[in-house]
Amino acid sequence: MLDINAVAVFVQTVKTGSFAAAGRRLGQPANTVSRRVQQLEEQLGTRLLQRSTRKLSLTGAGREFFDRCVAGIEDIESAQAAISEGNGEPRGIVRAAVVADFFEFFPLERIEQLLSRYPELKLEFVLSDAHIDLIEQSIDVAFRAGDLADSSLVARRLSDSQSHVLLASPMYLRKHGSPATIAELAEHDCLIAPAAQGRANWRLDGPEGAVEVRVGGRFAANTLLSQVRAVRAGLGIGLLPHALIAEDLRAQRLVHVLPQYSRRSGGMFAVYPTRRQVPRAVAALIEVVESALDEMLAGPRDGESACIALETPLRRLV
Repeated sequence: MLDINAVAVFVQTVKTGSFAAAGRRLGQPANTVSRRVQQLEEQLGTRLLQRSTRKLSLTGAGREFFDRCVAGIEDIESAQAAISEGNGEPRGIVRAAVVADFFEFFPLERIEQLLSRYPELKLEFVLSDAHIDLIEQSIDVAFRAGDLADSSLVARRLSDSQSHVLLASPMYLRKHGSPATIAELAEHDCLIAPAAQGRANWRLDGPEGAVEVRVGGRFAANTLLSQVRAVRAGLGIGLLPHALIAEDLRAQRLVHVLPQYSRRSGGMFAVYPTRRQVPRAVAALIEVVESALDEMLAGPRDGESACIALETPLRRLV
């Protein structure tokens, strides 16, 4: 009879991509993980993994075995987690993927409150604007915004779509004038992420329906915070979420450009790698982010300054 623990070690090795990563996830030395997989191969009478000095890869038999076993192992892990947690408090390590400037927007006080409430909970944030593979990097949850590509990942919507608007500083408009038509945006400095040809396509909705214009500029940056600061500094016209710059508009530090045009984003999502039961600790973090997001997008109360929106700064995640 197969050793279920060995099968679980094999599944974790495939999901993380290496013996070392699986060992960290399982709390075992890498050589122990490697030995358990080798023993499983001997028991099955076939090689499951091709090993090299650089990486592991599945054999045909390994792929078939993994595909047949992964759901069952995840069910067992979920059942174990549910029984272990019972009615207790969230505990353990949660690894979350967010964009590099996440904590420029998200209130760290919320994290402090969560950790104070649950002393056995530990949070690890992977901050990066690069694509993050949730399985390979052992990510429990990622917070993403925009339109999600089709994948095997599970997404839970945390907020509705938000409006992006065109805007610039009064200083920029005094120097360069304001475009009278969408086509004239191509003649202005527009703030985009770095692109191969130095230009990007902006798709907007206006009185005549959906339109597209190819824009570029002399300053490009791949984070929303950098683009917001660049617009404030007069470096060009930006296409930014209305909630993010609402206070700038009220204070007239920024002004609308072609206000009849805008773009809707796809909303904010919590994304995780499995449809199985979400661990209590992961659910607790998602709840905190969703609650903070609701407050940020609700706008200011009477006598208060505007909150900064969280939704779009997460756009480049993964």
